[in-house]
Amino acid sequence: MVGAISLFAITQYHGSLARMEEVFFLKYLISSQAAIMWMYALFGLATLTYWAGLLARSDFMMKTGSAITWSAVMLGYIGLMVRWYESYLIGTDVGHIPVSNLYEVFVLFCLITAMLYLYYEARYQTRQLGALVLLVISAAVGFILWYTFDRGAHEIQPLVPALKSWWMKLHVPANFIGYGAFSLSAMLGVGYLLAQRGILASRLPRPEVIDDMMYKAIAIGFAFFTIATILGAMWAAEAWGGYWSWDPKETWALIVWLNYAAWLHIRLVKGLRGPMLAWWAVVGLLVTTFAFLGVNMFPVGVAFLRHAVSGLRRGGPPRTRERLIPRGIDCRRFLQIID
Repeated sequence: MVGAISLFAITQYHGSLARMEEVFFLKYLISSQAAIMWMYALFGLATLTYWAGLLARSDFMMKTGSAITWSAVMLGYIGLMVRWYESYLIGTDVGHIPVSNLYEVFVLFCLITAMLYLYYEARYQTRQLGALVLLVISAAVGFILWYTFDRGAHEIQPLVPALKSWWMKLHVPANFIGYGAFSLSAMLGVGYLLAQRGILASRLPRPEVIDDMMYKAIAIGFAFFTIATILGAMWAAEAWGGYWSWDPKETWALIVWLNYAAWLHIRLVKGLRGPMLAWWAVVGLLVTTFAFLGVNMFPVGVAFLRHAVSGLRRGGPPRTRERLIPRGIDCRRFLQIID
């Protein structure tokens, strides 16, 4: 369905980006920005529907919430596919897979988190947790909306040279499967703690079921985050001449990895269960959020630039300097600016 609608949207452009404002279906439904805006609205509506179903004990409302969430996921993926094509309409040198900036990866985060939840919802035959999980997705949607209207983040921009790598196309999706699974586990942890304290306990699944879902979400997230970390190291070696440089981004990625490695060790080796691991999963989301968002935005962009040029200070190969620093800018001056 996603592929068919995406192809239909692409055929409506006739090779001209201007048709996005002229063709009804593109302008209001299936251009990249229109589809992603519909995704935002549907995720918000799904959140309200899940909560209405949970509080009213209405299975119909919760089924409706699931259907709306699936619709949001479908439109989100259509938006990303069409955005990929639109980037090439701007210019062949601009075209890129839409996982390359904060706006695009937050859209991807919403979609991956929703799909992971929908998988577990179907597997465990329980919809009550959708009210909690959709909260973190709605929070991400709120951030994207702010980022879009405040900074025009939805505009398609050329990639910086360091991001023009096949490693990025593998590293970023694997990373966000990890982030999505960790976010899912945190909201499941919230559900576990509420059920343990008797809050909504009669409406939520049994704590043992939530605990099992939380464990499996973290296990999947840890596996993909490990793969993403290895891919990131390979990417760094190709672009900057070294696998690891201990810059803030890499250091916090390691902290996230160690956090969930310890969680799984205690669960599998020590056999620990219960509220402590649920609290740990919730706190883990805060750690993960800072590792991804906080390091990048406080101060804005500086951590990313340090991450991108750290290899230069280690005397990376000449081709690294050419790929990272625009022509006409002195290398030493560039490093002074970001300091």
